[in-house]
Amino acid sequence: MRITEILRRKGEDVATIKPEAEVRALLALLAEHNIGAVVVSTDGTTIEGIASERDVVRRLHDRGAGLLDEPVSSIMTATVRTCAPSDNVEDLRATMTEHRIRHVPVVRDGALVGIVSIGDVVKSAIAELETEREQLVDYINR
Repeated sequence: MRITEILRRKGEDVATIKPEAEVRALLALLAEHNIGAVVVSTDGTTIEGIASERDVVRRLHDRGAGLLDEPVSSIMTATVRTCAPSDNVEDLRATMTEHRIRHVPVVRDGALVGIVSIGDVVKSAIAELETEREQLVDYINR
């Protein structure tokens, strides 16, 4: 299965936030959309970084409540692994597991076109297994 199949099912909407936005605005965006990470982008198509709930929690522990007034750029992960819509989901699953990352932006021709979470990858694996199971049951029942 390809990443494009996941995007077809879930849509290509990606929550983004500007690097200069305050961390409290990031938290509001995460809560509003019930998501775990947002892409940090000045223009909505380029990627400057990614900021997740985990980034906030880890920095909050170190810096205290004043962190909420700091810019998102101070807590974001600046080195972002990306994938293409044509990439294989199994390869992405291995990358996410190996590098312990939960969200991967999808890029086509240098522009942000979606985001895939580990939950999306797991759902796709379950769907593939269910399809295989149904095919095997049909084969046995013939």
